Order: sequence, then C-alpha cells, then structure tokens
Amino acid sequence: MQLDDLYQEIILDHYKHPRHFANIPDGEAMVDEENPTCGDHIKLNATVNADCVASVKIECQGCAICTASSSMMAEKVTGRPVAEIRDLIARFNDMMRGGPELSDEELGDLVALKGVRNYPLRVKCCTMAWHALGAALDQQKA
Repeated sequence: MQLDDLYQEIILDHYKHPRHFANIPDGEAMVDEENPTCGDHIKLNATVNADCVASVKIECQGCAICTASSSMMAEKVTGRPVAEIRDLIARFNDMMRGGPELSDEELGDLVALKGVRNYPLRVKCCTMAWHALGAALDQQKA
C-alpha cells in the first residue's frame, strides 16, 4: 500500500465514522458556520475545564474533507491545554495556506490532510472546523 492510499483510507475512515459528532439543536451551538461556496455547514460546542478542552462536539454536513478534518481535529484536541490548542490551530491553518509544515508526529492522523494544500479551493473545507474551534474558545475567553 502506498502512502497516498493510506492517507485516503484515513480520510475515508474519519468521513464514514466521524469521531465526536453529535446532533446539536439550533440555539445550542456555540459556533454555527457555513461555507456558501461549497455548502459545508458546521455547528460546534466545546467545553473548557481548568484550561483544558474537556470535550468538542461537532455536527457537520459537508464534504469528505470537511467532515474528516472536523473529526480528526476533535480527536486531536480533546483533553489538551487551551494554549497548546490555540498554537496548533494557528500553525495548522498556516500550514494549510502554504506556511511551514508541521511534523508528522505533531499531526498524527491529520498528516493525511497535507495534500489538500495542493487544491486551494478545498483548503477552506479543511480549515473550517479549526476556525470554528478558535471562535468557540474566544467565546469562552479561554
């Protein structure tokens, strides 16, 4: 199996079996974002306890990249300190827009999304959940 095939498998697994996804009723979402260009829609709730993100719940109706990125992000950040997550959000978004690469070890499953950088129209699909999480942390002044 080639590396690109493995990355596609990771993306498809997160798309078909998203982690941390839940039905979030209208009015209960901390962040509700939509990308009118492609139709991706994300609702997100995050719970912060003692300067750590205790949980992230996402409702995503979107393409495979948006759904997989949301799932991988929620999995990556749950249980981590807010300061570390804010740094990761900034560096991940920067990397997706052509900035310095994060190491494969830092990314974990997110490494599968590095190739999205080659498709500028899909970068927003990949970073949408990250922006939503940042906005949710801002709301909580975390």
